[in-house]
Amino acid sequence: MARYIHNLIAQGEGMNLDFKYCISDPRKIAKTLSAFSNSAGGKLLIGVRDNGSLAGVSSDEEYYMIDAAARLYCDPEVAVTTRTHTINGKSILEVDVPKSSKIPVKAKDDDGRWKAYFRQNDQNFMADRVILQVWRRSANLRGLLLRFEARENLLLNYLRAGEKISIAGFRSLAGLNARTAEKILSDFILCGIITYEASEKGIFYYLSDEFGAAQ
Repeated sequence: MARYIHNLIAQGEGMNLDFKYCISDPRKIAKTLSAFSNSAGGKLLIGVRDNGSLAGVSSDEEYYMIDAAARLYCDPEVAVTTRTHTINGKSILEVDVPKSSKIPVKAKDDDGRWKAYFRQNDQNFMADRVILQVWRRSANLRGLLLRFEARENLLLNYLRAGEKISIAGFRSLAGLNARTAEKILSDFILCGIITYEASEKGIFYYLSDEFGAAQ
């Protein structure tokens, strides 16, 4: 078991793996559960510092925190599974978070608001209205007819120049209201024309590799 945990730690934090020194607030851990559930699933190692060293935890206390985060602070509930590993006298709690079949999974914040998150590299980001729309529409999508008019061509030509754009940037570029801009961006994502990336500056949309290669 020690080798198994050390091999996981050696991978480093990333898209499907997160280290937590401890859990002090189930609402904070609920964000990570939401992000993993809405992305490709993932694994939490509780009792591991950011640098990969073992801190150890009280597995019972941490388990109840995880259980509260999954059942009370996530909607829908997240069906996590847990295992405790003892290494050199220190307890490490392994938490497996599956990709949810009901997306979006939302987490309750300090103000009682429900927000959905997604995972990118080793960080969690809050989904914007475009991404939320994509998730909701994907569940029932049976086909999509995309009509290219002036505003769609304007966006496509802008992105073909290698640029990235935010919702606000697209609204300004095309003179659109929020609802229309969000609908066009979500249409483009659902058709595989564009994708997105997040950073501390926000979420930006750009031409997908697959679409660019096909041109």
